[in-house]
Amino acid sequence: MRLVTTLIASEVERVRAPERASQAAASAFVQRLFDREQASREAVQSGAEQVGLALDHGATVLVVRAHSLAPAGDGWRTRALEVAERGARAVVPGALAARIELTVTSGAEVVLILPGDDEPAARRAADSVLRELQAGLPGHGFAVGRSRVAAEAGDLHRGAAEALLAANVAESDPERPLLAFDETGAYRLLLPAMSEDPAELQRFYAETVEPLVAYDEQYETELVSTLETFLDADGNVAGTAARLFTHRHTIRYRLERVRELSGLDVGSTDGREKLSLGLKAMRVLGIATRGGPAREAGAEGGRVPRR
Repeated sequence: MRLVTTLIASEVERVRAPERASQAAASAFVQRLFDREQASREAVQSGAEQVGLALDHGATVLVVRAHSLAPAGDGWRTRALEVAERGARAVVPGALAARIELTVTSGAEVVLILPGDDEPAARRAADSVLRELQAGLPGHGFAVGRSRVAAEAGDLHRGAAEALLAANVAESDPERPLLAFDETGAYRLLLPAMSEDPAELQRFYAETVEPLVAYDEQYETELVSTLETFLDADGNVAGTAARLFTHRHTIRYRLERVRELSGLDVGSTDGREKLSLGLKAMRVLGIATRGGPAREAGAEGGRVPRR
């Protein structure tokens, strides 16, 4: 009986070996794309051909981030890849799927490359991916970012950066788990900084909002959410209090703590502008605040794109 079991296990290993090799090749290709190790048209085209990806008519990139809302077995990350791939290929049969590590996170990150220049099809594929994930992985949260169509292979690294930015912004808004790059508004202006010099973006975040995030983490306060709501309410204390169901004196106290910690006064135009940009930098960098995915057991304090 033991011999039969061993033979069966060996056969399963033999059958699965090419599949694992193919997945490893796809992951390596996508990782090089995000790391910009292959930026020229020829390099991207050659790498795509090796993994069976057709880029003759361009492509769209999706970045999917998933995290468990409750304790889950190790197999859910592989399941996320399989489900996302199924959702994409239901609309774009030639889609390539790969699991890679774009950021420091305890969740799973899946990248899908959808060949072709059909933007409506890419939009439907993104919708399909999210639906499949929500149905196939209950008890998990998701954020999906979609790039614009990259017209040719040489533009695919730009599409990768766009999808990552959109996914980072989507993760900060539970009401919009799927976000296209074109829908990110002013965040789009920070794409060059995220792609070319993320360290500078990190420094700006550190000089503005990071002390508030650290204070919230340490004392379980709500300075960041209060600041965001205050800015959304056009700097109106009464409007902020109403939205947060909190007394105005509490809002004023929190805003004073913001000033003390950041050195920026929300009562001044310059202070509000810098804090607003600091919050955007935080979202673009994918840094989670208190109560977000980074509060999961074993998670890190934030997710900064790897370089």
